[in-house]
Amino acid sequence: MNSIHHFGGDWTENKLTRLKKYLDAYISIFKSNMRAARLHTIYVDAFAGTGYRNIEKTKANIATLPLLDDAEAVSFQKGSAYIALEMEPSFDEYIFIEQSSEYSKELEKLRIRFPEKSNKVTIIQQDANSYLQKWCRNNNWRFDRAVIFLDPYGMQVEWKTIAVIANTKAIDLWILFPLGQAVNRLLTKKCPPTGAWADRLTRFFGTEDWKNAFYQECQQLELFQKETSLKKEANFASIGKYFIEQLKSVFEGVAENPLPLRNTRNIPIFLLCFAASNPTGAKTAVKIAQHILGK
Repeated sequence: MNSIHHFGGDWTENKLTRLKKYLDAYISIFKSNMRAARLHTIYVDAFAGTGYRNIEKTKANIATLPLLDDAEAVSFQKGSAYIALEMEPSFDEYIFIEQSSEYSKELEKLRIRFPEKSNKVTIIQQDANSYLQKWCRNNNWRFDRAVIFLDPYGMQVEWKTIAVIANTKAIDLWILFPLGQAVNRLLTKKCPPTGAWADRLTRFFGTEDWKNAFYQECQQLELFQKETSLKKEANFASIGKYFIEQLKSVFEGVAENPLPLRNTRNIPIFLLCFAASNPTGAKTAVKIAQHILGK
């Protein structure tokens, strides 16, 4: 295996452990229930990286990542594809999406590591948003069920992607919300950001209402006259709550206790969030996820 990044920590193990627990519970339900066993199960790992965690870090790679001045955040990206393939019983199908050609080549090596599952694996070298939006719209969700793990470095996920996943009524979603890694950094203190930063937030949340959610009017005395302006009132807790409410607006069920994943300075870089889109199974799925997130 070629080495490209190398780091890790308790936060990485924490994320992967909880994801694995859910996948174990999910596939056990589908394999043990006679009716559910007729359905075709799919695991989708978007932003899949290389599939491995023990990879060497280079300054060149970190420099190409958006808003990644905290190198620790990259460690969240590794290992989930490998863990999913390692599970028994297994999913019926695996889709690993990775835009980087270098990382995609590393993902191909998983076929060698798991030869008995090679024919179940599809590796997509493409933008995850474009692929998932098309895939969700065109797939036959009458017979298919899926778990999608959206594991981005920053704010690459678009709300359109989240919404189309919810609209399938057949997918459980795990997503890393880039709380301190990206969103909070774009929310400037004195007034709402404009231009590219504002557009990015709108694409991510699917609405411009984030301005009202994160900023409040305040009055300042300027040359003996009162001037009304907007001031940031959001903190980590309110930003995370806003994202959970956004998920609730499109999913059947959402875990109320997203897990903060913190760096060594105790800053919550990401929130590990869960949402279920299937009306029949959402209640059970959320109950399982909340238990796993709360451990």
